[in-house]
Amino acid sequence: MASLRDVRLRMRAIEQTLKVTKAMNLISTAKLRKGRKMLADTVPYFSRIQKSMYDILSSEKNIESEFFKKHGVSKSSRTAVIVITSDKGLAGGYNANVYRQVNEICGKVTNPVLILVGGPVGYRYFVHSPYVILENFSFHPQIPTVEHAGEVTEYVVSQYLWGIFDSIHIVYTNMFSMVKLMPVEHQIIPLVKEKIQSDIIEIGGEKRVDLKFEFLPSMGEVFDALVPQYIKGVIYGAMVEAYASEQSSRMKAMDEASKSAEDMLASLRISYNRARQAGITQEMAEITGGSTALADR
Repeated sequence: MASLRDVRLRMRAIEQTLKVTKAMNLISTAKLRKGRKMLADTVPYFSRIQKSMYDILSSEKNIESEFFKKHGVSKSSRTAVIVITSDKGLAGGYNANVYRQVNEICGKVTNPVLILVGGPVGYRYFVHSPYVILENFSFHPQIPTVEHAGEVTEYVVSQYLWGIFDSIHIVYTNMFSMVKLMPVEHQIIPLVKEKIQSDIIEIGGEKRVDLKFEFLPSMGEVFDALVPQYIKGVIYGAMVEAYASEQSSRMKAMDEASKSAEDMLASLRISYNRARQAGITQEMAEITGGSTALADR
């Protein structure tokens, strides 16, 4: 049986762990609220860009753009998969679910190459996978910004226009609710007119009817200038959703860890009190026995 000193040391260690898990839970709660607010503040800007793109597509049915080209599948075709993971662990099964989704999509597309966004956690996993890592964007552990999304967008758009790959997909975790976190996958490029329209409706807008606008210098040039901004909005939204999902998953994991620590602490306290009571009872018995022996003399 463990001594009282050993039990006290274990209790002290668990109490310290409990303080850490509760603190991480509170920090993740604050980060989650801030991240969602930042996303809500930028939605109107990117929504306006989507609407302008759809207005151009509605006005000019046969508009030509590099972002609409669908190259034929061949041995030289490549598909870029943007993977958004967490920058650190202690988030339950958050990263494992993303890895599973990436492996699934990579099994369906032609010659997948990975563009990692997040931190060393995802890189350590995929560096041992059979897939080529084309780039790794490791931002500091902070809330994603539009500038971060701009870096990723500039890279993937330039690589696409240079013909390095033929299509771009993105995998991230979407927070449908506090208890429902699911990895999702979307194709960013080539663009699909119906997808742009459905995105507008999804974010709370009304269905756009065919409208007539005048665009200068031309519809095609304006459209090509808007597409990178649209892609930046999609990537930024995915990064913030992934960040919020990470914080929600960490909150859940820390809550479970705190409950486990409290259960272990309660069990150890019972063991400690029993051992302490047994020690007191033994000491009293020894004192009583000694007193009786002295009285008999």
